[in-house]
Amino acid sequence: MPAASDRDTLVAALHEQFDALVDLGRQLDDGQWETASECPGWTVKDLYSHVIGTELMLLGRPDEEIDAVPTEHVKNQIGEFNEVAVVHRRGCSGAEVLAELEAVAAERTAALDAMTQEEFDAESFTPAGQDTYGRFMQIRVFDCWIHEQDAREALGIPGHASGHAVDVSLDEHATALGFVVGKKAGATEGQSVRFHLTGDTERTIDVRVDGRASVVDDLEDPTATITIPTLLWFRYAAGRHPADASRHDVTIEGDQELAKRVLANAAYTI
Repeated sequence: MPAASDRDTLVAALHEQFDALVDLGRQLDDGQWETASECPGWTVKDLYSHVIGTELMLLGRPDEEIDAVPTEHVKNQIGEFNEVAVVHRRGCSGAEVLAELEAVAAERTAALDAMTQEEFDAESFTPAGQDTYGRFMQIRVFDCWIHEQDAREALGIPGHASGHAVDVSLDEHATALGFVVGKKAGATEGQSVRFHLTGDTERTIDVRVDGRASVVDDLEDPTATITIPTLLWFRYAAGRHPADASRHDVTIEGDQELAKRVLANAAYTI
């Protein structure tokens, strides 16, 4: 059963992810909480505030709306929603934000533990459009893990490179690779790309254009193969900084031009 519909897999991943954020937060001093991240306009504390805001919404207690949000880095409605939680907590200390996350995470995990597979299969709004509640939770794992990695990158504290949350994040990420290869990178009919992700968590994901670009499990001779560390690929996919095909830990086999277009167009997240 794919992670997007497997309640047990998703609940375990969310438990792990909330614990990882809390464990990281407990290591930080006041100055570290105020460290700028690669998310425009957001500090490490703001990353945590964003996680809190979404989880409160899922608990039915969203932050009160504000009159205006900063416009420099807010590009869409989801960005406006995300900014509300950040603005509400700008005057809080990192310790206060962490304490709130711990309380909210405890409520959310209790609520998730009480849910059934049928509830995870039910239709729901998600940031990717109408789908199932399970898909929404898969996206939540991905979003929270990416922002944990944003904090770790900003602070120089690597970690949480394997586990349930990373596996589920890869499951969610795979849903976008057809879009990246076909729509953004412009792969043509019959072309294919193999992503060989390496490091603490390894995975090979194949995408082929057959009418439309989609992930396949029967690819034998890819047009291009990109071998890249998993964590680095996620930095590119999340748009945190431009992809660099010349890095020593990035290798390309086959169609160089296609692979470089894929790397250049890796960013797709909101």
